[in-house]
Amino acid sequence: MNHDVIITCALTGAGDTTGKSHLVPITPKQIAAAAVEAANAGATVVHCHVRDPETGKFSRDVELYREVMDRIRDSGVDMIVNLTAGMGGDLEIGPGERPTDFGPNTDLVGPLARLAHVEALLPEICTLDCGTLNFGDGDTIYVSTPAQLRAGAKRIQELGVKAELEIFDTGHLWFAKQMMKEGLLDNPLFQLCLGIPWGAPADTTTMKAMVDNLPADVVWAGFGIGRMQMPMAAQAVLLGGNVRVGLEDNIWLDKGVLASNGALVERASEILSRMGARVMTPAEGRVKMGLTKRG
Repeated sequence: MNHDVIITCALTGAGDTTGKSHLVPITPKQIAAAAVEAANAGATVVHCHVRDPETGKFSRDVELYREVMDRIRDSGVDMIVNLTAGMGGDLEIGPGERPTDFGPNTDLVGPLARLAHVEALLPEICTLDCGTLNFGDGDTIYVSTPAQLRAGAKRIQELGVKAELEIFDTGHLWFAKQMMKEGLLDNPLFQLCLGIPWGAPADTTTMKAMVDNLPADVVWAGFGIGRMQMPMAAQAVLLGGNVRVGLEDNIWLDKGVLASNGALVERASEILSRMGARVMTPAEGRVKMGLTKRG
């Protein structure tokens, strides 16, 4: 069991959740306020996407990221910022016998374009989604090929940003370890992402199998989506890892009760404290993850 736990709060994500909960932040002001709320509730790390303020849909706009970062830094509240670099990999296959008539949800760019905001803003951490995946039950695929991943990993390394490797299935973990062998990653973090159809399911057996195949002595975390968010948080800690909660992965606190990011952090902290663990501060988390604080 891990007794000193990093909690990451994933604030908004890119999914179609804004129409399901008015508490999912959309504008940079709302996202930054959610980051402060989560940090004040005890989160060690905040994981940030941005959305189009007019539509609420996902965005890769560098200036939206810049506003979020500026507002977080101006708040005076200490937190470790983790920016997604997963946007730009969405491919919606065309219907039936017209697969190359890509759908309106396609947002597919190269590996370096996915890092434009990371290069401009230099967060302490950014993500790298470590493989292609059937994402959901329709025709959407998340595309991240070995060549794209090698290019992205090398650029993150050059920027001096810590990579958090998002592992949605066992093949992703296999390739992440291959990139480490090739010297493309410097002591990366690992995030086990469970429960997204059709990747790795959110259950004990799957998490344990993935943990058993992690490189030795890495810092890792795990999460489940929806109703499995808190059970997988507890499971990750029992297996020696850290946890992620937040509205990106789950919008409910209890049955019929919508959550805020702060409430989810508080719930996770309560569960961990009753297990005999404690949540690490951002300063402690930086030491554990090998980070240098940036202004």
